[in-house]
Amino acid sequence: MKELFDGQKIIPAAHNQRDIEKISALDVSYMVMLETHVAQVKSLVQLAKSTGKKVLLHADLINGLKNDDYAIDFICQEIRPDGIISTRGNVILKAKQHKVLAIQRLFMIDSSAYSKGMGLVEKVQPDAIELLPGILPEQIAKMDACLQIPIIAGGLIERSTQIDAVLAAGATAVTTSNKDLWETVF
Repeated sequence: MKELFDGQKIIPAAHNQRDIEKISALDVSYMVMLETHVAQVKSLVQLAKSTGKKVLLHADLINGLKNDDYAIDFICQEIRPDGIISTRGNVILKAKQHKVLAIQRLFMIDSSAYSKGMGLVEKVQPDAIELLPGILPEQIAKMDACLQIPIIAGGLIERSTQIDAVLAAGATAVTTSNKDLWETVF
């Protein structure tokens, strides 16, 4: 099986067009597109793809677009990202039907969130999990031991030592909007 993200360990996350332009100059294949709105999402994805990047689109952060099955059909058919990130199980299931990379985003805020997250992952079987905050190496190791699904660490990652720790704990990759970490070499 081909390695997820072609072995890329740092996945830069863009908030706007300027971020996409900076990412386009990096020697990376994948990027995450965060906040956008429905009127600009297609042109931003096309811009990123025109520079050879594979776009993981955070469906929950597209303003003006409801996260229902019709919205995901629209995103997959018209916008054509390489992957969808969402906190919603129905979005992940629909993305999988469209054969795009489906990444379930989970917030680990307490033991209840952990239990509910594990149940959701077992139900929808995403291609990968994005665990937030990404500074929880112990939780990453725990989930990695329980699941056979790649884990991506995201959120609150500010230093390369944190990246080292979560990768050592079993994370496949790290998503970050921290531009200082985009060119960290692993």
